Amino acid sequence: MGSSKVELFEAIRRDRRVDSLSIRALAERHGVHRRTVRQALDNADPLPRKTPVRRSARLDPLKRLIDAMLQADLDAPRKQRHTARRVLARLVDEHGVVDLSYSTVRDYVALRRPQIAAEAGRGLETAFVLQTHLPGAEAEVDFGDVWVRLAGVMTKCFLLSGYSLECRGEYG
Repeated sequence: MGSSKVELFEAIRRDRRVDSLSIRALAERHGVHRRTVRQALDNADPLPRKTPVRRSARLDPLKRLIDAMLQADLDAPRKQRHTARRVLARLVDEHGVVDLSYSTVRDYVALRRPQIAAEAGRGLETAFVLQTHLPGAEAEVDFGDVWVRLAGVMTKCFLLSGYSLECRGEYG
C-alpha cells in the first residue's frame, strides 16, 4: 500500500465505521496485522516510532579526548577548529586508535559540540520575532525579464510580479 500510515489509519477507521467490519476483516482488507488495526481503532494518529539508543563501546574511552579537542576549539579561530574528520585523524595519529568509523566520530562531535559551547556559556542564541502585516499595508515584488512568443516572434518583455504578504500566509 503506497499511502502513509496516517492515511492507512484513516481508511481503517472509515471502513470500521461505514462497513462495520471486524478486526480480522479489516486486517485482511488492508493487508496489515490485527495489532495495527487495533492501534488504528484506538488512536487516530499512529504512535511515534521508538528509536533505540545506540551506544558505541569503542568510542567510550575516547570521549574525554574528543571533548578536550572541542573545548580547545572554543578559543580557536573559526577556520582552525576541528572537523569530525580531523578529530578522527588525530585519534588515529596521536593515540593509535583503530577500528573506529568516521560516522561514529561525526555523530558524537555533532552531538557534543553544541553541548560544550552551552556549558561554556557560548550557546547559540535563537529568537523569533513575530511580524504583523495589516491587509494591503505591505507587499513584495520582483522584477525580471521574460521571453514570450508575440505574433510568432520571440520577444523580450519585462515582468513585474508581486503579492501581498497576507496572501503568503505571513499575516499575523
